[in-house]
Amino acid sequence: MKKALFILFIITLFSCSSGGGTEPIIEDHFIRAADMSYLPLIESEGTVYKHNNTAENAITTLKNAGCNTIRIRLWKNPSDAHSGMTEVKTLAQRVRAAGLKVWLTVHYSDTWADPGNQTKPVAWQSMDFNTLKTAVTDYTNLIMTEINPDIIQIGNETNDGMLWPEGKLTTNESQYLQLVSAASAAIRSKSATTKIMLHYAGISGSDWFFNKVANIDYDYIGLSYYPIYHGTSLVTLQNTMNTLGQLYDKKVLIAETAYPFTLGWNDYTNNIVGLQSQIIPTYPATNDGQRQYLFAIKNTVKQSTNGIGFCYWGSEWIAFRGPTSTNGSSWENQALWDFTNNSLPVMDAFNAN
Repeated sequence: MKKALFILFIITLFSCSSGGGTEPIIEDHFIRAADMSYLPLIESEGTVYKHNNTAENAITTLKNAGCNTIRIRLWKNPSDAHSGMTEVKTLAQRVRAAGLKVWLTVHYSDTWADPGNQTKPVAWQSMDFNTLKTAVTDYTNLIMTEINPDIIQIGNETNDGMLWPEGKLTTNESQYLQLVSAASAAIRSKSATTKIMLHYAGISGSDWFFNKVANIDYDYIGLSYYPIYHGTSLVTLQNTMNTLGQLYDKKVLIAETAYPFTLGWNDYTNNIVGLQSQIIPTYPATNDGQRQYLFAIKNTVKQSTNGIGFCYWGSEWIAFRGPTSTNGSSWENQALWDFTNNSLPVMDAFNAN
């Protein structure tokens, strides 16, 4: 009887894996993400993205290339509503409808939050600390109810905390940790599956930061890595990822990176990167150099002990307001679409291999 059951099992297994049967489903755990936060704004001004010189939904282009996650920033009450709750919720729904995961970067600010700027929302400016902490909890609960992302960052590039001055890490460490803990608890109360990320810009000092937050309940270590700001050694980057991942038993991502396909420009807005000295000599500022750079980033993450993915920042930020604009893009030479709005070879790096 046992022999008969074993033979039946083998026949069933073979038939399920043969042509016409059901293939085993292997979940894709390695995150290959693109930040597309400007997409609603750029599309609203009439810009059309292309693939193979034919108009195509930018998210469709990314998905077909192998991208599996879209990163979106969220501001509390932005001055023009772009990156606000309504726009972000709509974009998140669009991303999910395309079959991709949503990675939400919550700035806890009305505008850009980064290592040098962590300004409280205007509506929270006059709050005492306990009221501020309650506001963080309530706002985080609202985000989880409205959007329920697959990945959520508590703050953006929080090298010295967030919600200054109350949450400035170097001067109010205890309060910063209370604010992050409040946000983390709110996320956990709403979802058992959403992954929580803490985000640090760069390599230097990352060990200090992640030691400070060692007792926070979170899942992913996120690092920004741009050669212009954080050095040109991918070996140092990998070593840092290995050390952090092993020391704190966390998965590690490159939460932001980008690279130029040219040192030229396509509008009159000054670009962040425009000099040969700002890039890695091994990867020239060409279509193929950009492509090889992102492959190198992907391989660096894959070869690190706890690496779980990467995100390309400014993917969509082309010169959307025309060649004479001084309020266009400072990133068009690092986007994933070229100066004719056509997708670039760098898209190959999003494949699953």
